[in-house]
Amino acid sequence: MGRLQGQVAVITGGANGIGRDTALRFLDEGARVMIADLNERNAEAVLELAAARGHRDAIRFARTDVAEERDVEAVIGGAVEAFGGLDCVFNNAGIGGAFGPITETRVEEWDYTLAVLLRGVFLGMKHGARVMKAQGRGGSIISTASVAGFAAGGGAHCYSAAKAAVINLTRTVAVELAPHRIRVNAIAPGPLMTDLFHRGSQAAAEQTILDKQPWPEVGRGEDVAGVALFLASADARFVTGETVVVDGGLLARGPAVFGSGAGSALLKAAGLDKGSTGEPSEVRRLEP
Repeated sequence: MGRLQGQVAVITGGANGIGRDTALRFLDEGARVMIADLNERNAEAVLELAAARGHRDAIRFARTDVAEERDVEAVIGGAVEAFGGLDCVFNNAGIGGAFGPITETRVEEWDYTLAVLLRGVFLGMKHGARVMKAQGRGGSIISTASVAGFAAGGGAHCYSAAKAAVINLTRTVAVELAPHRIRVNAIAPGPLMTDLFHRGSQAAAEQTILDKQPWPEVGRGEDVAGVALFLASADARFVTGETVVVDGGLLARGPAVFGSGAGSALLKAAGLDKGSTGEPSEVRRLEP
């Protein structure tokens, strides 16, 4: 019997990278899973992978913009309708977001980034907690943070601010929901070999990671999926308000993956990175 046998999970950003790998791992462990994502083509691929592993009837997909409350409420309600309850919400949807010097960051780029990375987590917590409290059997809420939320150098300023807020929101909501036996935790990955990071240039991305990371192998989505499995399972019944760092020792060394100061690669251009949503990103090259 799997560690999540009979449980129901909603995973946002479930069509790519960490979300895809976590959905497949949860299915293998006996869960029924609703994946939420903007990228319908990638989601169809996940449904096909799940079917090939014998889980065709245990997975559903809903196209979801996590920045829109009606979408988040609908996907959580859809999971309850399809599978009869809710035990875990994994707020994982993400983008690279606004990047470049703060003097070049446009307000709409800042707002879009925070809407996905922070409002999306808030909405998943809000509507997941409503269902779990009504059920009265507890549950687990997990959110994807980042090493960028702990120190400068792990990501652009807007992304880093959003992830720091996720870490603090996790602590605050964990205290609020503990009396209801709803555990609230986060996972803070370092750079992983996912589509969001390597963008098709896997060899270059791997070298970038290994130049900074103490552990001699790159991390992958399944490394985070294993931690998410632990946090969703009864093995973590006494763990709440924590952010688990999954980074091969990067934060221990210092997370300046993109360089620091004036030499940072994050300051050589500006724009908005929409990640693996399927929507176009914008890059504006800056004069030196």
